[in-house]
Amino acid sequence: MTRSKRRAATAPAFGRLGRILPMLLLTLLVVALVLPAGAAISPGFLGPVRPQEPAAAGPWQQLPATLSAPGAGGPSAGGARPLSDAAPVPDATALAAQLNATLKTDGAGSFSGVVQDAVTGEVLFDRAGDEVRAPASNIKLLTAAAALRTLGPDRRFSTKAVAGATPGTVVLTGGGDVLLGAGESAPDAVLGHAGLATLAQSTVGALQQAGVSGPVTVLLDDSLFTGPPLSPAWSPEDVAAGEVAPLFPLALNSARFEPGTSTGPRPRDAAMAAAEAFAARLASAGAAAGLTVAPGVARVPATEKAPDDAGHAGKVLAEVESATVGQQVDLLLRTSDNYLTEVLGRMVAAASGKPASNEGAVAAVLQQLEELKIPSATLRAADLAGLTLANQVSARQLSAVVRAMTTGTDSRLRSALAGFPVAGLTGTLGSRYTDTSTSRGAGLVRAKTGTLNTVIALSGYVVDADGRLLVFSFIGNNLTPGAAGNKEALDRTASALAACGCR
Repeated sequence: MTRSKRRAATAPAFGRLGRILPMLLLTLLVVALVLPAGAAISPGFLGPVRPQEPAAAGPWQQLPATLSAPGAGGPSAGGARPLSDAAPVPDATALAAQLNATLKTDGAGSFSGVVQDAVTGEVLFDRAGDEVRAPASNIKLLTAAAALRTLGPDRRFSTKAVAGATPGTVVLTGGGDVLLGAGESAPDAVLGHAGLATLAQSTVGALQQAGVSGPVTVLLDDSLFTGPPLSPAWSPEDVAAGEVAPLFPLALNSARFEPGTSTGPRPRDAAMAAAEAFAARLASAGAAAGLTVAPGVARVPATEKAPDDAGHAGKVLAEVESATVGQQVDLLLRTSDNYLTEVLGRMVAAASGKPASNEGAVAAVLQQLEELKIPSATLRAADLAGLTLANQVSARQLSAVVRAMTTGTDSRLRSALAGFPVAGLTGTLGSRYTDTSTSRGAGLVRAKTGTLNTVIALSGYVVDADGRLLVFSFIGNNLTPGAAGNKEALDRTASALAACGCR
């Protein structure tokens, strides 16, 4: 057994949510109507409603009797009414009494934690909040924030087919999209938004217009990233198990053999696997046009690589664009995608003028924390995915990142909020919050999970029973491996926040 997290399935765990299933379809419809409001939407309205005790819950936690048309009733175009800042702030003493009763380890180890009022930043609960600890995948929150600030939520990455220096040569050039699909581009998808079949068809058209008639040779330019493709902090066992893989600026299915797969071995050379898939698609598309493709794909010789940001120096024959950075951040938070997180870190480094390497990515991400005025002098990051115990982050630092996303001044960070897994419904929280001790948080708690063999963490946000938006982070270290009570302790604690009318 490796030290790596065992992520939950990305699909909602509908079968285990009998208590909230009747309202699920209606909840999804509400989300579909409200989400286009974008940054105007209050974070408190992003999660579905609480499934029990409707009489005691606030109006924001009850099933609506009717649905409003998009844009109706909001203070801004298409916006939902924001939560009131006048909602009472929980009493710190009463809140601590509840959380101390739930935040207990199952066996060895200890929990640290911080709860803050999202609007004022007032600390309502603090247990060793400044103590740095291994955060597991909660460290992905740092990369999410850095990517949205540096690249912007609307940025897309291009994968290009470029005319090579030798006539009849096509160079597949990676630009940071590791969510490529092998088939046609899927405009409504994130994984597979850009398809190699679409790129191949457009390339054939461009070759025909250029009068190319002879055999076509495919080369690969994946030189955007520098340094070793694997972090020295990663365990070889984790790499062998497929928790992560050598990093390249292009890959199919986030470096998985099949789309939707989240476990098991990965391609050892994801860039070459993508190039070979492109060559096969090019051969298929070119057959009808009388074009043949030479067997085999090689990397572009170093002497032919361009020194500028455009990749290969030749003419661009065709290109396909990825889903937006905002959509990719949603995916990495919801599914805790290690490979995508590390690649986005390198893209942040490249955009910051740093080497697109492991060291450059870490430095670029930490720089963004400083610019957010989140003290990071004590923080230590060996990777960005959270696969190593060498990472050291405090609960207060993680809570501050979540607060910046919910109520901070940089509106670009709001794009991360929809990606936080919803308790009992989506992503890595889809199979949790299903018993009576945690059901009060189902549909309300939105949080990033983190799990290693001796580590568990949960950082996110929730609207309490009085309508106050709270942000939190809880981290357990040196825990008994496999002790189920530790995950339950975190879920009970977050559920207590959701149900809190602590005065």
